[in-house]
Amino acid sequence: MGVKSVAILGSTGSIGVSTLDVIARHPDRFRVHSLTAYHNTDRLFEQCRQFSPDVVVMVDADAALDLERKLSGVGLNTITVLSGASALEQVASAAEVDYVMAAIVGAAGLLSSLAAARAGKRVLLANKEALVMSGDLFIRTISENGATLLPIDSEHNAVFQCLSSDTDANVALTGVRRILLTGSGGPFRNLPLDKLGAVTPDQACAHPVWSMGRKISVDSATMMNKGLEIIEACWLFSVSPDQVEVVLHPQSVIHSMVDYVDGSVLAQLGNPDMRTPIAHALAWPERIDSGVDALDLPSIAHMDFSKPSFERFPCLGHAYAAIRAGGNAPTVLNASNEVAVDAFLQGRLKFTGIADTVSASLEHIELGASDSVEMILESDHRTRKFARRFIADRLIQQEQA
Repeated sequence: MGVKSVAILGSTGSIGVSTLDVIARHPDRFRVHSLTAYHNTDRLFEQCRQFSPDVVVMVDADAALDLERKLSGVGLNTITVLSGASALEQVASAAEVDYVMAAIVGAAGLLSSLAAARAGKRVLLANKEALVMSGDLFIRTISENGATLLPIDSEHNAVFQCLSSDTDANVALTGVRRILLTGSGGPFRNLPLDKLGAVTPDQACAHPVWSMGRKISVDSATMMNKGLEIIEACWLFSVSPDQVEVVLHPQSVIHSMVDYVDGSVLAQLGNPDMRTPIAHALAWPERIDSGVDALDLPSIAHMDFSKPSFERFPCLGHAYAAIRAGGNAPTVLNASNEVAVDAFLQGRLKFTGIADTVSASLEHIELGASDSVEMILESDHRTRKFARRFIADRLIQQEQA
């Protein structure tokens, strides 16, 4: 195999930190070429001290200057410090890089993920929004440039492991009846519906199983994360929306399942720890130690399953509508959700207003083709503008009530 050089886009987030943990266990197999972050200089500085990358990127220019001073103060002047969003694309496509961990949250990760695909890298895709937004364009870019696409989301990685494929994720499936994506249901799975409007950001971010960033935690609470995963699964595995179902599984032990036409159902199980799919994608088609404890089935005792309610989780219904509409609808879905979640976390929108904002955006934004990066970004921009205005108007109405 030889030592593989890895670029980690979003190294200070939970996926980035877990990736570095796996890499640290296998210095004979992997080395860190580049690390990137938006403005978390303290964590990135410590990562630089441990892994001595060749290049680091701080998207925020002031943070880049701060990091450069800190590195110089401890004699790490050999590390090149870059700044700006364009530098993310630069490291993602660098000739010295073999693997790119695409772990930037949200639409901000689109261009760098596409850059890695154009450069023919092994793309370890944790940024589901990039594939949701660009869909066909992303898959074509992977294929046309000989890149390898491997999913990091625990659900899609589980599906991939159940497919017994010797190629990357985007393959035509034979004999597959359904893909069953499991989800915990988040912290409000059993909360009375009339209480949802009063939940706080801290309550929404208190996930009962997984440790994640605040935006992703809110997406889990609304189950928009599962909605985005439905769209991602359609593109990754070339299946229709009717072939992708969501199953609530609060123990989060079964990460997803594949139902075959002969009646077989294959499932991937494991402790809820993102180091498992990360290690799988880094070493694929081999297996390496991830640092995750062995699964103790007797201690679990039982596993529960149920169907999610679209009344409780309307974002699931919006996601199905978006992938069926095609074109720029998934971009509209994602952009409006990002704006709404940010407003909720800032205390400017009720929890139930997230789904309302998404619904209004899908209804009012003109839907159409999404054949180029320019068209995708234009739809993203228009949607964010509409969603911010919608939220502002709702806030005014609440204040006047």
